[in-house]
Amino acid sequence: MQEITRIKLWSIGGGKGGIGKSIFTLGLGISLSRLGKKVILIDADLGGANLHTLMGVHYPPVTLEDFLLKRVERLEDLIIPTEVEGIGLICGADDVLGAANPTFAQKIRLLKQMEGLDAHFVLLDLGAGTSFNFLDFFNYSPGKIVLTTNQATSLQNAYGFIKSALYRQLSREFSRDNDMLEMLFMMAGKPEYETPRSIRELLAYLKDAFPGEYARVVRVMAYMRVWLVVNMIKTHRDGNCARIIQEVCRDFLSLQLEVLGRVPYDSAVEAAVNNTNPFFLSQKKNKAMAAFQEIAERVLKESRLPRTAWVTEEELMEEKEPQEPAATAEYSSYYFW
Repeated sequence: MQEITRIKLWSIGGGKGGIGKSIFTLGLGISLSRLGKKVILIDADLGGANLHTLMGVHYPPVTLEDFLLKRVERLEDLIIPTEVEGIGLICGADDVLGAANPTFAQKIRLLKQMEGLDAHFVLLDLGAGTSFNFLDFFNYSPGKIVLTTNQATSLQNAYGFIKSALYRQLSREFSRDNDMLEMLFMMAGKPEYETPRSIRELLAYLKDAFPGEYARVVRVMAYMRVWLVVNMIKTHRDGNCARIIQEVCRDFLSLQLEVLGRVPYDSAVEAAVNNTNPFFLSQKKNKAMAAFQEIAERVLKESRLPRTAWVTEEELMEEKEPQEPAATAEYSSYYFW
């Protein structure tokens, strides 16, 4: 049995297609394998899987569909060896009725077996969008990575994904409390005049009148830790766009996002995609691969830390001093709401 890190399961999401989630998952996996770690990549896109294509596996013999439909009982039996040493692959399901929309029981069975896989790291490549499936995979994972580019639509979708994940987690916490669910539903959309407009306002509203609900929201928030990666950077300004999401998440969601890394644009990555050959990514002189290696070292460091509360109750309630805004007219905070 492999030595298990404290945080083994990492999900990579972002909400928008075309931002390089699959390439990032593959690059991170290769970099972790270079550090001597056994890695399993899982294509968690249950309707449009493509990670296997990037790995040069054109006709996977088994996929998650076989597990979800109980043709295979154990998730480990889906692992396909790859040509990259130290990396195993579990292929996502095709767009087949029943596979793209698993039941709650199927999802729980899948998630529980993911953490039991014999590996140091399990990386989940989530599909585009904010379906409950992707949000549940993301929230279940102790390691949460959101990928974005500097494009306005990508930034908007990254924030939307984080916001949806948080409200999904809170709605599951209060699944039997209709009053709280109604308030969360209104907050997640377009809050009305007397509805709290941010998590901080929600906590202030609950603290004295509803201490039980207040404590439960604090508990959810304390363990909601998200890392951010900016992909396909071409200029210094591109990398600075991370500040925009950090500020909006801080102001409206009371989330303190950490930047895990920045990946420069590299033509070698396009070559890897076009040639469906992961060995293009393993070239040590590759600019993007050098960034992946730095991120992998950071992931390895973070994975060894105890899984404790990320923020305190006082920090959640603290009023932040206004900062010089990173957002411009092009990236207004209201644009993200």
